[in-house]
Amino acid sequence: VRKDADSSERVLMDMRWGLVPSWFKKDDPSKMQFNTSNCRSDTMLKKSSYKGALLKGKRCVVLADGFYEWQQCSGGEEPGGPQPYFIYFPQTKDAEAEGKEEDEEWRGWRLLTMAGIFDCWEPPAGGEVLYTYTIITVDASKDVSFIHHRQVRAGREAAERAGAILDGDEAIRKWLDFAEVPTQEAVKLIQPTENIVFHPVSTFVNSVRNNTPECLAPIELGAKKEVQATPSSKVMLGWLKNSQEGSPQKKENDLPRWTSQFIHSPSPKKTSAGILQQWLGKEGEPAAKKRKA
Repeated sequence: VRKDADSSERVLMDMRWGLVPSWFKKDDPSKMQFNTSNCRSDTMLKKSSYKGALLKGKRCVVLADGFYEWQQCSGGEEPGGPQPYFIYFPQTKDAEAEGKEEDEEWRGWRLLTMAGIFDCWEPPAGGEVLYTYTIITVDASKDVSFIHHRQVRAGREAAERAGAILDGDEAIRKWLDFAEVPTQEAVKLIQPTENIVFHPVSTFVNSVRNNTPECLAPIELGAKKEVQATPSSKVMLGWLKNSQEGSPQKKENDLPRWTSQFIHSPSPKKTSAGILQQWLGKEGEPAAKKRKA
């Protein structure tokens, strides 16, 4: 974080998933003996891995097309195997498309915005600073809790967790503005949300080598569990269809990066990265006070 940075400024940058605390003393981050990909909201102010960064205002928003959850059941696409579901924000035509013909091209996917914490680690022997992040998790909302395979531990049913979703520009602004919104107020934004939708997808997504729109396409689980078309799924399918039409170059460049990882590099093309640039470049936001970080 630049010392002269405006706390209202939004910066898009690469970070590695799995937070490495600034105080980690070994020469190789892979030597960490604990997983920091996710951190629980109810303990993030207690654990040293996250507390220091959080109290210093190192809050970030993790952007993704959506994320996957697997349901352990016998009625999935493959009998007896886990059934994957894709979970994402409800999708609508953007404001610029209002009043235009229904067959006009849809201009963008509403990216999922999850609350995260980041930190900056410097190798003890010197070298390039490594930026890493973790995704904050909360209790899963009632709408998606049925997807999880619930386990009973020591006589108790284990609580299901999901990424803490920031729904709307105001929640995002408050979470990012570390100077205007202190930690204790910001953590109140970390709550389960019901404003998400989901549908079953093919087990094609189970292989990390598969990274195509087929990973997101809704499927039918059978006559008894037929997937009903929703406005969001229709929008998504329309976009997938339009994205696959045209020249081979368009097929390659216009498709978003279908992954729940952070978008890695900005692009001038009409991709997820382009959508992020629009999001980062919102105008008319009030300038916040500056604070040295």
